[in-house]
Amino acid sequence: MRDTHRSGRYVRRDRSVGAVLGSAAGDALGAPFEFGLPGVFRERLPDGVGELCGGGGWDPGEATDDTQMAVLVGESLLERGGLDLPDVFDRFRRWAAADPKDIGLQTEQVLLGGDPWDLAAAMYFQLNARAAGNGSLMRASTSAVYFAARGRTATMDAARRLSALTHGDGAAWEGTAILHELVRVALLGEDPVTAVPATLAEVDPAHRERWAAALTPDWHPDDATEFNGAVWPCLGSAVWALRTTGSFEEALVAAVDLGGDTDTVAAVTGMLAGAVYGAAAIPARWTATLHVPLPGCGERVLRADDLRQLAIDLTTDPA
Repeated sequence: MRDTHRSGRYVRRDRSVGAVLGSAAGDALGAPFEFGLPGVFRERLPDGVGELCGGGGWDPGEATDDTQMAVLVGESLLERGGLDLPDVFDRFRRWAAADPKDIGLQTEQVLLGGDPWDLAAAMYFQLNARAAGNGSLMRASTSAVYFAARGRTATMDAARRLSALTHGDGAAWEGTAILHELVRVALLGEDPVTAVPATLAEVDPAHRERWAAALTPDWHPDDATEFNGAVWPCLGSAVWALRTTGSFEEALVAAVDLGGDTDTVAAVTGMLAGAVYGAAAIPARWTATLHVPLPGCGERVLRADDLRQLAIDLTTDPA
């Protein structure tokens, strides 16, 4: 008799690795094209995507702050045995103080402003009234994998709390909660696109209508009213890329070719597509050069195998 529990555990692990590694690959793929115009990606690579090309200050295969922060979250979850928000914030702060090559303006000000972990983002939002960037979406791969086995409520709650460390706008909390839940659904082998309506029902009513508009089946990135560095079009574009393509690579190409905040849109797309298609769908020619420097952690540089192991360590079987 086939051991279905063991088989299911293997599939979940493969999809978990896909989410973490896929997000990092998307990050590195999109980084050289950040702030470019739509269509620049395909114009530069008309015959398809070869190896991770680098450019724009990034070495080939180099991941950005998106993946760096995801690694910091994942390592905190493992070393602390669960969600320790002050510890995550301290890791973020050490990283930010080490002068990473890229860091979001809001994230930098929140982390280095000197305010305590439980007040810093709220105080920034109070002063600026604008904090709905995509900076907590981009780092969600490791936490989404870790909390997936705990069910919908737990994974969405953890996402909100992690988002609130750097983003004071509830729209960012809810967007990160939606992303966590869609990854959880994909890790179960179900379709995250068809899970959107049920997920929206769990969103704070104050933000539900805005999120529903960005995640409707007929939404297109051209419909966005903000730059895709904002949380709504970023996640909306990732879901669109997943919905309108048929493979991991096609989804990532579609995401990067949108232009704008290409590293983060592709990181979020890679997270979802990796969870759907599994680790084997990520091109080996991309993972061959993939690497994640970790400012504030000595000379540490993680490679694809390190990310694979991190994802496996974060994966737990459903109770």
